[in-house]
Amino acid sequence: MKGRFLFLVVAIAGGYSFLFFQLYKIQITKGDYYLARAESQYISSGVLSAKRGTVYFSDKNGNKMAVAVEKDFPIVYAVPKVVDDAKETYNRLVQIISVLPQNIQKKLFDKNSSYVLLERRASQDVVDKVNEEKIKGIFVDLQPERFYPFGTLASHVLGFVGPNTDDNGESGKYGVEKLYEEKLNGVPGKTEEGKLIQPKSGDDLLLTIDQNIQKEGERILSDLVKNSAAKSGSFIVEEPSTGRILAMGGYPDFDPNNYSRANVSDFLNPVVQKIYEPGSVIKVITMAAGIDSGKITPQTTYFDNGFVIISGKRIENHDFKTRGGRGSITMTNVIENSLNTGAIFAESETGNETFRNYLAKFGLQNKTGIDLPGEISGSLKPLFASYIPQVNFATASFGQGIAVTPIELITAVSAIANSGQMMRPYVNAALEPKTLGQIVNSSTARMVTEMMISAVDKAGVAKLSGYTLAGKTGTANVPDFKNKTYTDNVINTYVGFAPAGNPRFIALMKLDEPQDAPQAATTVVPAFRELAQFILNYYNVPPDRF
Repeated sequence: MKGRFLFLVVAIAGGYSFLFFQLYKIQITKGDYYLARAESQYISSGVLSAKRGTVYFSDKNGNKMAVAVEKDFPIVYAVPKVVDDAKETYNRLVQIISVLPQNIQKKLFDKNSSYVLLERRASQDVVDKVNEEKIKGIFVDLQPERFYPFGTLASHVLGFVGPNTDDNGESGKYGVEKLYEEKLNGVPGKTEEGKLIQPKSGDDLLLTIDQNIQKEGERILSDLVKNSAAKSGSFIVEEPSTGRILAMGGYPDFDPNNYSRANVSDFLNPVVQKIYEPGSVIKVITMAAGIDSGKITPQTTYFDNGFVIISGKRIENHDFKTRGGRGSITMTNVIENSLNTGAIFAESETGNETFRNYLAKFGLQNKTGIDLPGEISGSLKPLFASYIPQVNFATASFGQGIAVTPIELITAVSAIANSGQMMRPYVNAALEPKTLGQIVNSSTARMVTEMMISAVDKAGVAKLSGYTLAGKTGTANVPDFKNKTYTDNVINTYVGFAPAGNPRFIALMKLDEPQDAPQAATTVVPAFRELAQFILNYYNVPPDRF
């Protein structure tokens, strides 16, 4: 009996001794290894990263669609603290990973480092080879990263996220990902002496973008650019009564999941970050200035010779060579036929200073304040020089010599659609509509709208059966700044809204340098009509014209 008891005591004591030895081995002998491994796993697995908020679009019924989410991707990383032979490890790695980070061999020698990222979003082939090689100190894990399930959809609005400076997380680049970085990113976690401090997740972001209008707008724009062999293009759809942006895009676009394959220039949002001379769309602003200041009415007449000479410069109507002069015509006829001479007459009646002040009131030299990063402002510089030849005001009256962004232009015309009241455009659905001012009185806006309706009805290209549609074309020659002249290349623009009496939407379609320099009526107007028909059907807007 005593023997058995003694054996039991010895066995228990031996077991505890073995256990203590193993604990000593883990905590003392290999303590640094396991601590480094744990720290590296915290980083690599994304445990320290705050879950980035999801970005949503919605539809007319309020159904949300996630367009920017978190998804786990394989990564390969090193723990230099436990790498035995840095040189040999490097030589084996170059056989597996085609592009390694700079100075990676030097980083592998750093025994104070517990984490070095070798490859993000590693392919299955790389993952399999790393697992097969079993290189000490080299590991594979899953890390949550940004993913865009719909690829290029609204890429200029969304932007993308990329590695931060420490290669242990991501931060927003371009679009709402950049502007709302603090809101979306949350607060990362951290380790202190082996203890984990939990991260705080970022907030979700719901945008005003309607996924269905966005998809249709991008499809129409892409077809337009390709079929016209144009350089590029852009479009905007807005709710004029609130400033809510329902759709926005440019072509070429990019895939935020593979942004490294795109040209850097394609990351810029052409709607808010590029200016251009808009051409005859500005004529509706010219008429609004003249009518609102009491200098002209839609029925005011002038005698059209088809051309004028100002400051020694001859300016012709776009159809002078085929049509000649039109004789005595009204301001409404000017908008219907998009006559340069008529716009020049309206500006001269209004007066240079008053005309210039109205362009400024319509926001054509200021940022709109849209919540997208990098917005730039247009330029009315030729109208504010120390010496201003009269030809500068003449050409500005039909949209040449001054420059705007597409978002400035649609915001200005939206004021006409919205009874003279200008609204700030925005994409964050949590924002409230904000009035930028009463630019012209409601009667002026109504008269200019009637002129635009007449232009659509007379031309017929944009006309939609059952609906009153107000719109204006613009075909502007592209300037050659080096030689201080204009090229034969053109930019086509169309801005229109419907139903004209109570607009559900306003849209802008822009095409840059289409082949053979066609007029806007043959390019952007049919594209606008297709988009307008889709939106009216989508919203089930009842006809307002019988």
